[in-house]
Amino acid sequence: MNSSLAIVDGRSGPLVRGRAKLTELRERAHERLCLMDARIRTLTAEPEEGAATAEYAVVLIAATGFAALLVTILKSDAIKTLLLNIVKKALNIG
Repeated sequence: MNSSLAIVDGRSGPLVRGRAKLTELRERAHERLCLMDARIRTLTAEPEEGAATAEYAVVLIAATGFAALLVTILKSDAIKTLLLNIVKKALNIG
């Protein structure tokens, strides 16, 4: 029998200890991979809602500012006249 595989004086040989260590490392790696997989699945199933809410707020503020700018521009007399002339030409009224 190979002495590196045998248990002598209550101690195992280097190959037995190496295999035991390898098995322990494999089990720890498997456990950590399972935890990482669970975290990834949780993050993809339930994305952060706070970030989406903040993004919507920024978009709403930008859209409101743009709408206010358009209202201001469209209230001017020059734009009213221009738009009225375009509509008249399109309808062949004037």
